[in-house]
Parts: sequence; structure tokens; C-alpha cells
Amino acid sequence: MTQPVSDDILPHDLARLAVETYIAEGVTIGPPRVPQGVLAECAGAFVTIRESEGRLRGCIGTTQSTCPSVAEEVIQNAISAATRDPRFLPVEKPELPLLTYGVDVLSAPEPAHGVEDLDPLLFGVIVETMSGRRRGLLLPGIAGIDTALDQWHAVHDKAGIKPGTPVLVQRFTVRRFGKE
Repeated sequence: MTQPVSDDILPHDLARLAVETYIAEGVTIGPPRVPQGVLAECAGAFVTIRESEGRLRGCIGTTQSTCPSVAEEVIQNAISAATRDPRFLPVEKPELPLLTYGVDVLSAPEPAHGVEDLDPLLFGVIVETMSGRRRGLLLPGIAGIDTALDQWHAVHDKAGIKPGTPVLVQRFTVRRFGKE
């Protein structure tokens, strides 16, 4: 039986606790009884898991809230990042001490007109084909993405959208907790 989650836990520590408990015990923890600060809000959140050398190990999130609180969003997305990111095998118990966690809490996405409205250090970006069949998202502050044009090309590549294809564009900001 797991201990109750502290009400004043930080988002990245909640992500770590959720993953470690799920992988080690097969149990999904509950949120803090009375979440504090950002964890009490309703917003989308991404959880990024990295290996000790900084290599990505999993990243999954939501652009808008799907749970009653960011705390619950973080728990669900942390477990998904560790076990259901299609780019990686599920995290295994021996890896747990070597992992670092980052949580990005997203602002509500707002319309953007194109590359001219982007800044890869300030804004994340979402592009979607007009049909809605293809969609890609990049968080802000990604190493190696230094210009708005870099970000524009990278998000199109990630979504599998050919350059010049008409897209809907949204941008958002994040509040970042832990390692990214």
C-alpha cells in the first residue's frame, strides 16, 4: 500500500512518484488530497522522462485538461510517458534510479498565423492539417531548434506534413518544472 501523496509535492516529483510506484508496484497513485499551486489548476501538461545522459526516454502529454486537476494530468501522463510512448519500450524497474523528470504545464493554445508568430524559446507550436488527419506538437526550448523556421520545419516533420500543405497553427507557453 502506497503512502498518501504530500499536498505540497512539486509537479516533477509527482511524475517521478507516479512512474516509480506504477513500475515497481503496478499501482496508480492518487493525487494529493488538497493539491497546491499549479497542481490544483486545470490545464494540459506534458511529462518528459530522460535518461541520466539526457537522452529522451518518453514524453507524452495533453494540450488541454482531460482531468479535474494538473496533479491528475501529471500522474496519467507520467505513466503514459513511461509505458506507452510508441518510440520506446516501456521503462523497467532497474532504470528508475537513473531517470529524470520534467513537467510542462501548458497555457491554452491560441491561434497563430504561421512562422512569423513563433519563437522557439517562448512558444510551443501545434500544426494540424485542415482535414485533422495529421497533427504535430513541439514544446518550446528544444535543444537544436534555435529559430522560428527551425521550429516550423521540425513540427511539420514530426507531424508528417509536407512543406506548403495548408495547416492550422496554434502556439502556447509553458511553465516548466524539473529537468527538461
